[in-house]
Amino acid sequence: MTVSHRSSLLTIAGTISLAVVLSSCASSKPQAFKLSFLPSTPQPVVVTIEEPPRMTLVRYANESPELVRRALAATPRPSEAEGLIVMAEDHFQSGKRLYGQGDIAGARREFDLSLDVLLLAPENLPERQRVERKLDQLAESIYHYDLEGLGALAAQREVIYDKSPLDSILELTFPSDPNLRPKVKEEIDATASQLPLEENDAVLSYIHYFSTERGRKVLISGLRRSGRYRGLVQRILDNEGLPQELIYLAQIESGFLPRARSNKSAVGMWQFVQFRGRQYGLLQSPVSDDRLDPEKATRAAARHLRDLYAMFGDWYLAMAAYNCGPGCVERAVERTGFADFWELRNRDVLPKETANYVPAIVALTIMAKNPRDYDLQDLDFDQPVEYDSLGLDSAVSLALLADASGRAVSDLQELNPSLLKPVAPAGYELRVPKGASPSILAALDCVPPAHRTQWRIHKVLEGETLADIAHRYSTPASAITAANERAHLPETGDLLVIPVGHASSTTSGPRLVAAAQHGRTSPRRTSSAHRTATVPATAAKQKGAYKTASLAPKRHSSAD
Repeated sequence: MTVSHRSSLLTIAGTISLAVVLSSCASSKPQAFKLSFLPSTPQPVVVTIEEPPRMTLVRYANESPELVRRALAATPRPSEAEGLIVMAEDHFQSGKRLYGQGDIAGARREFDLSLDVLLLAPENLPERQRVERKLDQLAESIYHYDLEGLGALAAQREVIYDKSPLDSILELTFPSDPNLRPKVKEEIDATASQLPLEENDAVLSYIHYFSTERGRKVLISGLRRSGRYRGLVQRILDNEGLPQELIYLAQIESGFLPRARSNKSAVGMWQFVQFRGRQYGLLQSPVSDDRLDPEKATRAAARHLRDLYAMFGDWYLAMAAYNCGPGCVERAVERTGFADFWELRNRDVLPKETANYVPAIVALTIMAKNPRDYDLQDLDFDQPVEYDSLGLDSAVSLALLADASGRAVSDLQELNPSLLKPVAPAGYELRVPKGASPSILAALDCVPPAHRTQWRIHKVLEGETLADIAHRYSTPASAITAANERAHLPETGDLLVIPVGHASSTTSGPRLVAAAQHGRTSPRRTSSAHRTATVPATAAKQKGAYKTASLAPKRHSSAD
């Protein structure tokens, strides 16, 4: 056997031995691995079932969880009355849109529906008074649209004034309720007021009157209407350093009606006669009367009251002098030697109206500052009047301004009660709906200043032809074409300058359509050019009718 054979046999033998060793290790290790995880002796399995913990429900037994409660409180369910009011308002707004678009039948239908919703409300409906209040407001608004549609507003030559509540309550004597005395005394002790408050028979008699059905109607109508001007009056009284409670003097004077007029020819929210108004800067002319301007009249009244207080040193005497004049109060003081209103009243040296005037204001103040005691806490106040102001460099008709602002002429008249004519003069500080200034300025820029008292602006409706528009305004089609410098026929949505009253005019004005295309004016329009009758005007108003009647198309003449 050679050496090479011997080494080969040794190599084979070594390989076999190593394989045997490895195979024995491999077979023993897995068994040891398995045995290490097996229990040496099986143990019985005991299953224990624990009772679940009891949940304590006391915390939410009588109330909703906080998050749910907040969510429910954040979105209260509207009452039935609120739902009817919202539905009626939606129909009214829809009617206004159709009215401005010339859809007369549609406007009448929507106005009728707005009133029907409220007229058919159940008699026993909670918050019935709110429904009736909204019904009155809508009927009044539709009545204004009717006047405008019939042309009554355009032809109007005299201002229609409202009756001052002074004439109906200060000449009368009312009984007092002695049972009110302890309650009123307690209210005065607990009421913070810059104006002195007093409890006596005269004051109690007016608290009793304002608690009756007739007096409460006067009280609530004034309080509700105060929402329009409360912020304005409070700001001015504060600026002039006067008691805030003097706002109730305006309620007694006018019920917050800017065009209130007394039987003594005092007018406005603060009832100025002519000479006293001029004394405090309230100018009067054939076309405007500052006494009817709520802001200017409030400023003048505040300064007048401040002067009267400086003269007498007593707010009761100052209020009495506001009513009958400082000379009247001075003479009463000189005759008696008493500078005390209640003493002068007891001695019967003041006019009867003045003797009742101050107690009525004090009574109203006590009731208004204690609303829960007199069921006044849930009144539906009118929304504050908001507007922009524009200084006019030329005379402008309200009809043109209505075209440009997309509002009714009556809306503009309500914002400008001091205007006595349907034309705002040059230099007049015009109040327009808030946000409407850009469209109005752009429209005025498109009408020559010399023609702004007669010319109009019209938005072309679908299906309208130039002949239709010319017929509506009683103006030749050629004059409309010339005024707008256009060669093509008008299309739906175009805005046209209408030379009303200038049928033979060939004077060309700026092309309003181009201005509209460049964003210089608003395409919206709700003009009295489209307004037509919706209620049988005066007869319906006098009879208290709410329902609308026939709507006849209106033609505008140069009187517009």
